[in-house]
Amino acid sequence: MKSLIRHIVCLLAASVFIGVAGAADRLNVLSENIRMNKQMQLLESIITEDEDANHLTHDLYGNFPDSLVNPYKIALAQVPDSMRFDCSDYVAPIENVITSRFGQRGRRFHYGIDIKLNIGDTIASAFDGQVRTLGYDKYGYGYYMVVRHNNGLETVYGHLSGYIAERGDIVKAGHPIALGGNTGRSTGPHLHFETRFLGHPIDPERLIDFELFVPKQDNYLMVKANDFKYQTIVVRYYTVKQGDTLSRIAARTGTSVAQLRKLNKLGQNAVIRPGQKIRYS
Repeated sequence: MKSLIRHIVCLLAASVFIGVAGAADRLNVLSENIRMNKQMQLLESIITEDEDANHLTHDLYGNFPDSLVNPYKIALAQVPDSMRFDCSDYVAPIENVITSRFGQRGRRFHYGIDIKLNIGDTIASAFDGQVRTLGYDKYGYGYYMVVRHNNGLETVYGHLSGYIAERGDIVKAGHPIALGGNTGRSTGPHLHFETRFLGHPIDPERLIDFELFVPKQDNYLMVKANDFKYQTIVVRYYTVKQGDTLSRIAARTGTSVAQLRKLNKLGQNAVIRPGQKIRYS
């Protein structure tokens, strides 16, 4: 883009020189020079804006570590109360249905969404940015990649079968970066996709419409009190004792039988036993 604009500047300069060199009227020459100077200033300002737009946002992070999904260990209290992210260049990593959403999943928290795919499907970078790290986690992500983006976000791509981009590569939104797979802690082929800010996960569905494959807003306003509200949720468990029933546990824990069934995925005929852990919050 920058080279193209500078090429246009040079062509305009040449055209003025050719068109004016043979003119006898000095006023015409002066007028053309003034017009040309204005055009060159305008185009140079576009060049400067273009350079700024493609400058990687590292200031918020302070470094560029090449290991771990979250190497920052930045406390939530240190995260800005609000931040605006430019999502206008978003491209879907893969266009398919969501099979699992962000949030509590059994005793574990699911920090991203799962998107259906076939092993070997091409995965694209969601935004412009740079590949920060590649890794392998046999107990979770399997083969994964983290891309830091110009807008201040980082995205995580998990359960991959292979890499197309390498650590340190500059990538554009939609640029092929990896191949989908079923590695790590996975029950079937899918892409585990996360959006993070300073290491803290944000529900991707707050930013992106995964049915239309477009950003919900070109500029997403992150508000810490809302986007990270899930981090204040305390998960509590009750240990079943002899003679306990769901209604008795509900009364003791200040909840309802319906809520207990929902949190623990218990059917109408489910049997609970002494020593069993029942989640109630």
